[in-house]
Amino acid sequence: MSKFKKQKSGDLPAISTASLPDIVFMLLFFFMVATVMREDELKIENKLPNANQVEKLESKNKLIYIYIGKPSAQYQKTYGVTDVIQLGDKISTVEEVQTYVNTKRNDMPEDIQDEMMVSLKVDSGSKVGVLTDVKQELREAMALKINYTAKNGDPMRNLKK
Repeated sequence: MSKFKKQKSGDLPAISTASLPDIVFMLLFFFMVATVMREDELKIENKLPNANQVEKLESKNKLIYIYIGKPSAQYQKTYGVTDVIQLGDKISTVEEVQTYVNTKRNDMPEDIQDEMMVSLKVDSGSKVGVLTDVKQELREAMALKINYTAKNGDPMRNLKK
């Protein structure tokens, strides 16, 4: 008869690190795909109003964004507490809207310049005066396609008590 040797229990085999680079690259690829870069850094407070008939736009490469609202806390010493306009990454005046829109239009490919649309992201607490001035400048720039960005929700919540 032969004798069988008992294996000692409790010893774990060494962990294989051969697949470690694959795991690292998969994580790196995931974060590269899942990360969304912001186009503009907001320097204003921008709480969008609620609306119940919201439609999602099919392509955002035809959009030019204009933000209207009060400066955020860190910019209030410089720009005050009244409504301001943000074009791209800088706070601007109403007179600069036309130049900004024309510059953005010229930067677009020629085949989509006619389909350009201006998206107004107006804070729900903003006054209509600044918005009216911006719309007048857009008329003069021949930017007649305008949309207003809003959150999907009950529009009655926009009313202040």
